[in-house]
Amino acid sequence: MGKNSGQVKTGQDKEFVKAITPKDEDYSQWYIDVILKTKLMDYAPVKGFMAIRPEGYALWEKVQELLDKRFKDTGHQNAYFPLFIPQSLLQKEAEHVEGFAPEVAWVTKGGGEILTEPLVVRPTSEAIICDFYSRWVQSWRDLPVLINQWCNVVRWERSTRPFLRTSEFLWQEGHTCHRTEEEAEEETLKMLEVYREFLETEMAIPVVYGSKTEREKFAGALRTYSVEALMTDGRALQAGTSHNLGQHFARVFDIKFLDQDDQLKYVWQTSWGVSTRMLGALIMVHGDDRGLVLPPRMAPTQVVIVPILTKKDRDRVLDSVSELEKELREVLRIKLDNREEYSPGWKYNEWEMKGIPVRVEVGPRDIDKGHVVVVRRDNGEKEFVKREKLADRLQQLMVEIQDDMLKRALEFREANTRSGSDYKEFKKIMEEKRGLFLAPWCGESACEEKVKDDTKATIRCIPFDKQPEHEKCMICDKKATEAVYFARAY
Repeated sequence: MGKNSGQVKTGQDKEFVKAITPKDEDYSQWYIDVILKTKLMDYAPVKGFMAIRPEGYALWEKVQELLDKRFKDTGHQNAYFPLFIPQSLLQKEAEHVEGFAPEVAWVTKGGGEILTEPLVVRPTSEAIICDFYSRWVQSWRDLPVLINQWCNVVRWERSTRPFLRTSEFLWQEGHTCHRTEEEAEEETLKMLEVYREFLETEMAIPVVYGSKTEREKFAGALRTYSVEALMTDGRALQAGTSHNLGQHFARVFDIKFLDQDDQLKYVWQTSWGVSTRMLGALIMVHGDDRGLVLPPRMAPTQVVIVPILTKKDRDRVLDSVSELEKELREVLRIKLDNREEYSPGWKYNEWEMKGIPVRVEVGPRDIDKGHVVVVRRDNGEKEFVKREKLADRLQQLMVEIQDDMLKRALEFREANTRSGSDYKEFKKIMEEKRGLFLAPWCGESACEEKVKDDTKATIRCIPFDKQPEHEKCMICDKKATEAVYFARAY
């Protein structure tokens, strides 16, 4: 690229970097601006579909890498199952097919010929996987089956938003078989804990967790559990689910095994999954008006080095940052931005927008003084660090930033979590402030439905560790049996 064309591009891109709608002005537009201007995705020709660009896919790869290790550490193996499901298989389990019917995409023609049996593009894989398990499981010696797959699924959504709700999305789905109900329940809760720990440890996203109501549980499941995160607009996001499927699918698909007592029995099953909506959560929980803010553990690039070049000292500075990059690459994920067609100020804007946790600036004066300038993305703090102490300080900063980001997200959640039993007050809060609201509930679906009709809020989960603080249901004044988290949600 010639010098002149570089200058023109710099001017255009400078405006491009700045053009993010403030959160307080229009939260939805802020979210879209951040996604598009940081090049995480782009819209596809078909509504509800998207291309995940390299910057976005690198984040998904971190999710895969960090979660996949946890899956394997808990004894699971990866496999892959077919994209297409015969109509007859999906329709075997009535509750399941009814739950997904509005979202199913059908294939009725292949190779120019009408298919004898229509095929479903998987909205989830219970049906096709159960068909395989009915052949693979014969004896108690075949159990447990602990399999996960990373794949795409299609659910034909009417209202879509990048990462949060798209017609096609990437996810992982675990599908396991066990000898007993106790083993299946243990697995279900174990994987819920894996998700909770991952979100809080790696993504710095605090969650509340517990069981779903009958109305909100997965179609065909015995019990569903979820982890729920609070976004900075006060809406909740279901970040992951874990289902105890009981024996429903096993009976429908005839998954039996000969037990040690020589009796034929049905297996107990689980399924659990998270998707690319985690990236939406990452953006909304941590992002600000300048763009992304990435937790160090999740950031594909943790540190960007920006040289300050002058004609006189160009070579000296470039040699210095090149050496620095080699040293730091041993302990951190480093990017050296030595492009000369862009000014340092433009680069600062760009890398801030992309959310890189730490920026290191190196100029001739810094070299002379034997230090570098270190700038944190999360809070903008700047410090001078001696060159020989830089590697240690940066590693220390990664821990500090990660901890601080989780702390800020937790403080936000706590400040926006309320409780009470006054229904009028609750409705006002859901309208004006949103957030999580812990309330007493009688367990009746009619009350659950009324809340949704009145406020658009739903029961996000029934937490394991909370008891009703009031004797009567917030909605109907009957005896309260549960404490539940209500929220408006994505």
